[in-house]
Amino acid sequence: MSGEHHIKKAYESILRNDFEQAIAWFELAIRNEPDNADYHYRLSVSCARSNRLAKAIDHALRSAALSPGNETYRFHLQRLHARKLTEEAEKAIAQLRLHDAESMLRRATTLDPLAFEAYLMLAVVYDKLGDPAMALAAAREAHRLDPQHETALKLVAQYESEWRASRNGNKQFH
Repeated sequence: MSGEHHIKKAYESILRNDFEQAIAWFELAIRNEPDNADYHYRLSVSCARSNRLAKAIDHALRSAALSPGNETYRFHLQRLHARKLTEEAEKAIAQLRLHDAESMLRRATTLDPLAFEAYLMLAVVYDKLGDPAMALAAAREAHRLDPQHETALKLVAQYESEWRASRNGNKQFH
């Protein structure tokens, strides 16, 4: 069977919400055509949606290497790297390595300017670091990306209040 046949089967599986089978079909397509950048990209997208981030990054790297001028592949890879950095930052926050988390989250938002979770976490990190202006800026960006998100709305209100208090010399830093 051709790689294209396997791709069709993968999408049939996706339509049936059988994502594991879809991944298996994408892998068969790649076995038939290992240098097909698009097949690696499609597998990467499915792996990312199934929370198999390492495998998603591996195939995104392959698609980008096979087709270096393709902006879609490059942007997808950047988004995956941003997601990985966000996950690593979450662990750093839990270990109270706030400066490490800040650095990771800033890098994540550079790689993916639409990384809502990274901005939300960055707001919390800046607050914990005692920087209400930066906490407010990050919370506002998260709110801009998802205006209906309750946590983002609450953080904007909280950090606006803290920022005003800090400008008046009333803020007790953490």
